[in-house]
Amino acid sequence: MTASAGPEIERLIALLAKLPGLGPRSARRSALALLKRRDQLLRPLAQAMAEAAEKVKSCSICGALDVSDPCAVCADQSRDGGLICVIEEVGALWALERGGSYRGRYHVLGALLSALDGRGPEALRVNELVARAKGGEVREIILALPATVDGQTTAHYLAERLSRANVSVTSLARGVPVGGELDWLDDGTIAQALRARRPTTD
Repeated sequence: MTASAGPEIERLIALLAKLPGLGPRSARRSALALLKRRDQLLRPLAQAMAEAAEKVKSCSICGALDVSDPCAVCADQSRDGGLICVIEEVGALWALERGGSYRGRYHVLGALLSALDGRGPEALRVNELVARAKGGEVREIILALPATVDGQTTAHYLAERLSRANVSVTSLARGVPVGGELDWLDDGTIAQALRARRPTTD
């Protein structure tokens, strides 16, 4: 950005560039769009962000984001308290809720184990998960973590930590998606689909 842009605009661009998926060029385009449409975009966005910063909090039970504590999912008595789905971040919770097929509860780790980034178990909400598993109500914990090296390392670590909690530990099935064609899939997905094969039904 040129010096004539002014410190206010440069600060806006610098902050936008820190968001996932936005590099310096995308941040500049976004900043210009916001500034050109102040009443329609910039001011409502600033108000929404201020309200979110003031009201949104982490659920003390599962770690999800909501305006109430416990969150709406944890407070919903119609959900199956014996089923906990372990996820990395809140975005995965939103994706699962969009599907509408899962009616259990969640546990947000907040991160994954990563030797490269120097992130160990103490950086994750593992102790809270183990405590919930030993609480007596939980019968199954579903590890819905990414199919990456860090995701699988975290899943193995959690399975070991939960082995003495007297609960069933399962993982999401992975493989060929519904409607997927083999020639469009990556090698890892095909290999996982072969390993997870099962008998056909009549």
